[in-house]
Amino acid sequence: MPASAIAGGIVALEDLWGGAATRRLFDRLGDARSTADAAAILESAIAERLALAEGHRARTQLALDAAERLTSANVNTVAVDIGVSERHLRRVFRETVGVSPKAFARLARFHRALRAALKADHASWGSIAAEVGYYDQAHLIAEFRAITGVTPQGFLGELRAAPLIG
Repeated sequence: MPASAIAGGIVALEDLWGGAATRRLFDRLGDARSTADAAAILESAIAERLALAEGHRARTQLALDAAERLTSANVNTVAVDIGVSERHLRRVFRETVGVSPKAFARLARFHRALRAALKADHASWGSIAAEVGYYDQAHLIAEFRAITGVTPQGFLGELRAAPLIG
């Protein structure tokens, strides 16, 4: 939760940290022998939470960096470029984005092809395939069928025939 959302207000600690973490903190505070001990326990708990948040930000940034590079490179190359193992990249990416880096790259390439086709009056699927990173036109067509269930031309026809919502 951003600090701006709670600035100037009173918020229950369990709403921020969750019930279990709050109970653990209260148990530790209950064992404090002095105000100084309680302050040290609280300071330690806050430092732990900040470290967790920093780790989350670092994983998010790693996934964002990888996502940007995955539009033009394979997973192994991206992992080497950003200085992590391929296994670590796959784990962090899946935790952060919700899909594997390979699935993300596949969907990003599909999206680039679809955008290019929608911009063109008469789509040249071979040119689009080469432009966005498919091996060839057959690869592009197979990918469209796998993702949409129809050929690229069929999918474009469906999109153009669909009424706009809004």
